[in-house]
Amino acid sequence: MRRFLVAATAALSLALVGCSAAAPEAGPARTGSADPSAFLNEHDLGGMDGEQIIDHLDRLPVAERPTDLVASVHADQLLLADAEQEVVVRLDDDRFYLSIAPYVDQTHECFFHSLTTCRGELANQEIGVRIVDDATGDLVVDEQVTTFDNGFVGFWLPRDVRGTIEVTLDGLTGQRSFSSSDDDATCLTTLRLDES
Repeated sequence: MRRFLVAATAALSLALVGCSAAAPEAGPARTGSADPSAFLNEHDLGGMDGEQIIDHLDRLPVAERPTDLVASVHADQLLLADAEQEVVVRLDDDRFYLSIAPYVDQTHECFFHSLTTCRGELANQEIGVRIVDDATGDLVVDEQVTTFDNGFVGFWLPRDVRGTIEVTLDGLTGQRSFSSSDDDATCLTTLRLDES
């Protein structure tokens, strides 16, 4: 029964990812939860923990991203699935992965970041990012970074923070609130950049 619940939860969560792309086509029968080590080895992710898998897949050039794998980041777990199997990889309880795709002209809806299908507008752009904890005023991030080939940039943030993200690009600025609790989005695609 537990295996069924894990498989059902993973399938539902992958269906609700939000970034448009079809899941890998299922074969005649899905086998449910797979042996994590064998599954990860099969997809060239062997020996990596959840954080390393996320960092690896999010930084891959779009042309090199696996088309037979769906990888969805949730607050506490990474859900991986192919046409035959699915695996849940637990994430650190103290950290939260937030992937941000600032935009100027076009965006898409997204709640759980999909490492293999999400695409943002501003690929390979140098941006300034400031993330502030609204409760304490502490600066969590203050960096110049380059967006990944998929138009996103990801940050490992402390858990249970409510804050503000500010992004700058060539005289354009945008801000958006965020939260890093268990039920919060790991994908932020609503941060629009415009002239201040």
